[in-house]
Amino acid sequence: MRGARWTRALLALLLFALACGRSRQGSASQGAATQGATQAGTKFRVETVVSGLEVPWSIVFTSPTRMLVTERPGRVRVVENGKLKPEPLATISDVEPTGESGLMGLTLHPNYAQNRLLYLAYAYRAGGSQLVRVVRYRDDGNALSDRKVIIEGIPAAQFHAGTRLRFGPDGKLYVTTGDATDRALAQRMDSINGKTLRLNDDGSIPSDNPFVNQQGARPEIWAYGQRNSQGIDFQPGTNLMFQTEHGPSGFDGPGGGDEVNVVERAKNYGWPVIHHTQTHEGMESPLLEYTPACAPASGSFYRGLSPQGFADFRGNFFFGCLRGERIIRVVLDGRRVVSQENLLEHQYGRIRDVVEGPDGALYFSTSNRDGRGRPARDDDRIMRLVPVK
Repeated sequence: MRGARWTRALLALLLFALACGRSRQGSASQGAATQGATQAGTKFRVETVVSGLEVPWSIVFTSPTRMLVTERPGRVRVVENGKLKPEPLATISDVEPTGESGLMGLTLHPNYAQNRLLYLAYAYRAGGSQLVRVVRYRDDGNALSDRKVIIEGIPAAQFHAGTRLRFGPDGKLYVTTGDATDRALAQRMDSINGKTLRLNDDGSIPSDNPFVNQQGARPEIWAYGQRNSQGIDFQPGTNLMFQTEHGPSGFDGPGGGDEVNVVERAKNYGWPVIHHTQTHEGMESPLLEYTPACAPASGSFYRGLSPQGFADFRGNFFFGCLRGERIIRVVLDGRRVVSQENLLEHQYGRIRDVVEGPDGALYFSTSNRDGRGRPARDDDRIMRLVPVK
């Protein structure tokens, strides 16, 4: 049995590598376009904020002038007043950075301004296995302290380990987990792979989670049947949870089928029973589906908190695309998709995180040094879209 498992795993990795190789050939030149406009004519310019990063994964702002960025090899970097500090805020020593894993998700506690708590998700190795954990730290300004494990032992693999973190309007911590290339785990309720998890801020389990009292089910589970979600945010006004999810890569199903989903309590999002636009009783089909694959790697609503920002972007959902090399803007009316458009297509290569800054600009990161892109001389970068009045 062990030999058979190794054979299946090797075959999966070879097919995955072939699929990813095709995406590399599709990469365009990292052009230096500095201006653009939306379909409706909203003008913007593109500015480089910092450069010379190594596979940035998550961006958060701790103040109007201070940004934190995770780099996949294990560093938490600080950008203060637009300048990258030479020394990391922290280097997480036990990060396992192979494949798609490493240091990934980063989010702030809802009361960060008072308690200075932040949360990191990263892959590590234990007992010969690759796993993921979420850890809470206190941000002391020049270092991280008071380490507390929130959850760990989440099975991982070289692929489908991506873990996005976000606090919801209910004050609970939501964690997306990949299927670790074992797609059957997404439907198994005794596994926390291929799921959205919901936890209290200290890692304990909320008593109102949907499967707390279900025998054989992990009580952390909020929703299930997900392959590898790497974007999560809550829609202003409705508090609906929107997620982006990577579809099959060839070795585990026909290519394409990337998704945007509205993820709700106890619902089953179908993987691997259904994918692309397929339907099945008791399972949720995506709000949006993308074939060919765009590889959605983030997800964030633009709230329009700054008067200097984009008035036309308020309430829009944005996400970066790796293979698709663009930012997708989705205009919504609640759950209804009004329109969508591509921004910066094939201009800056692979794009991962997209977030609104305190200044109203739309910040995004490139991921061209991840082994699948063709990096420009100054990649990877944090860039931003700034309104042109």
